[in-house]
Amino acid sequence: MSVAALPPGPRLPRAVQTVGWVTRPLGWLERCRDRYGDAFTLRMASEPAVVLLSDPAAVRDVFTGSPDVFRAGEGNALLEPLVGPGSLLLLDGRRHLAERRLLLPAFHGERLAAQRALMAQVAREEIASWPDGEPFAAQPRMQALTLEIILRVVLGVARDDPRAVALRAALRRMLGAIMDPRLVMLIFLAGPRRADRLPLLRRILVPVDRLLHELIRDRRAQAGVERDEDVLALLLCAHHEDGRPMTDDELRDELVTLLVAGHETTATALSWALERLLRHPEALGRLRDGDEAYADAVVKETLRLRSPITIVARRLTEDADVGGLRLPAGCVVAPCAHLVHRRPDLYPEPLAFRPERFLDRPPGTYTWIPFGGGVRRCIGAAFAEQEMRVVLGELVRARGGLRVDGPAPERVVRRAIVMAPEHGGRLVAGRA
Repeated sequence: MSVAALPPGPRLPRAVQTVGWVTRPLGWLERCRDRYGDAFTLRMASEPAVVLLSDPAAVRDVFTGSPDVFRAGEGNALLEPLVGPGSLLLLDGRRHLAERRLLLPAFHGERLAAQRALMAQVAREEIASWPDGEPFAAQPRMQALTLEIILRVVLGVARDDPRAVALRAALRRMLGAIMDPRLVMLIFLAGPRRADRLPLLRRILVPVDRLLHELIRDRRAQAGVERDEDVLALLLCAHHEDGRPMTDDELRDELVTLLVAGHETTATALSWALERLLRHPEALGRLRDGDEAYADAVVKETLRLRSPITIVARRLTEDADVGGLRLPAGCVVAPCAHLVHRRPDLYPEPLAFRPERFLDRPPGTYTWIPFGGGVRRCIGAAFAEQEMRVVLGELVRARGGLRVDGPAPERVVRRAIVMAPEHGGRLVAGRA
């Protein structure tokens, strides 16, 4: 058996590598890939080693590896100060699988189909408020839209609910703050054990925690009252394997997880979809024709070319074989969506926006990974893809004369955990 060893990588000081990852991540990744190949090691902040992977065979080994060896919860430890220790993102082993089983029914099957009409209603209301003939950035509008969908579909808070104003304001402050690169850098440097004591983080989380706990208590008191089955209602009815209901703290952590994971990522993906579509009029026209298969292909191609999340992380608890390499325990292995999605052997003309590439073949399990994979694949993937299809469909039906505001494609920039359009996807819209 070969001796475990890390693949090569840059020898720059740890601080320099951290700055490169935080400020210019995509160019940094591409330069490392060009120099070191499909697997390379970065050393950043407090992590001993992060091994970036872009070979589908290595991605397969990570996603199909034993969850006792490839620990995603430990790989996501930096998120604990935000989402809490009970978050699905931080759990491993049997506890993760049990929690996943509790949450999964809310995001699939009949429940997902039932949420479509409410998504469309929220989208129509938001799109109707857009200015006519004036340039504006899509990203803030999409953030407002996806937040409203979370309030109604996940939390069950109607627009005219007295709690809606306070919740909307507190959640906007929290979500806006955690997208600030300065806070991300502070959390990154402090590490998960100390970051939860950062005064700035506490100031934005305390009001959200208070409002969510009030909402949970109120909804428990309304048990048996007839209501739409939003995600919170379903979770309140869920029980662990031993028959226990979810505690208030468990519910809080999962609700914040859904807010953090499902708000900015989907808003960013929608902003990119518009930016790409408006620079490809033939694709926009075909979408406007109402071809559902093409709408799904637009979503998949957007997530390939402009995946909001760059990597997924697993920490090894023991030495493991990954893509022909023997990697040591303790390191983080990170399949990289950005690099996998730009492989010309997988995607001819990989930098071109071509939704039709997904019409004649479904995305590969280990070659299209915007939602990760394996038993840790994003639980809200189907929800997010449906949300994107619904919003884009309502948009092209309700608005005519859509065009970009500016001649050049927008650069990709880091916005905390997501890769966003530099100017928010600026556009001009008219009436249909």
